[in-house]
Amino acid sequence: MYKKISGFSDEISAVVDMQFQVLNKLGISYFEPRGIDGKNISSLSDEEVQELKAKMDRYGIKVSSIGSPIGKMKLEDTFEEHFELFKRVVKIAKDLDTKYIRIFSFFHNGGDEWTVDEREEVLARLRKMIAYARENEVVLLHENEKRIYGDTADRCADLMKELHCENFRAVFDPANFVQCGQDTKYSYELLKDYIEYMHIKDAYLIDGRVVPAGTGDGNVEYVLKQLFENGYDGFLSLEPHLGNFEGLATLELGDKMKDLPEGGEGTFTLAYRSLYEILDKIL
Repeated sequence: MYKKISGFSDEISAVVDMQFQVLNKLGISYFEPRGIDGKNISSLSDEEVQELKAKMDRYGIKVSSIGSPIGKMKLEDTFEEHFELFKRVVKIAKDLDTKYIRIFSFFHNGGDEWTVDEREEVLARLRKMIAYARENEVVLLHENEKRIYGDTADRCADLMKELHCENFRAVFDPANFVQCGQDTKYSYELLKDYIEYMHIKDAYLIDGRVVPAGTGDGNVEYVLKQLFENGYDGFLSLEPHLGNFEGLATLELGDKMKDLPEGGEGTFTLAYRSLYEILDKIL
């Protein structure tokens, strides 16, 4: 059994105790904290962080990466306040004993095209964040989110060629690439030397709908097989985004749909089973 399975367990429940109970049931020892008892991980006080750490210790759960909102802001908005939030997230990461922080590369008001000046502003902001990450010995993991600068494989590669270092690496999210109309095999080949972390999510090209890993157009099995053959030993973080549970019954999922709990626990369990079907084939 592959040990470095994690996930956005706030998709199970907003309540951390319920998140951890399900993770324990599934035998998952890590989580990627984002929603914590109704608050974003970045807004927790020092006392709340310590309360979370105590619960983690009680359930035997560790943090794989902070699922932060850093970089999900418009370039037109002032960066200084956001940078203070970033520094707060760095402290939270250190308090929770993880070196990884998921980040993004900013939105703009335009369409698909980015100007030279906008690109330079993205790079300047990221350089400032990377310098602070280096000082604090944490690693920023850039996720290829829709509509940010680094949404397409080519622009992700641009960021990595400009900024890649021990403190700035890539998250590879197959579904997000699909939703941007990208071929994930091409995306993988372009970014394979920079991938530090995987989000396990799949989607259909036709409408962008997120589906269990291996049932969409994200080539999840191919990407994972290539990663492991090249010595990958990083986290696989479940981010189900499966929406309405009843709607999933129309998918051709066979035995994976049997005996699932209701609601968020059910969709998270389905995501976990789907990943393990792939891992059973390739490991």
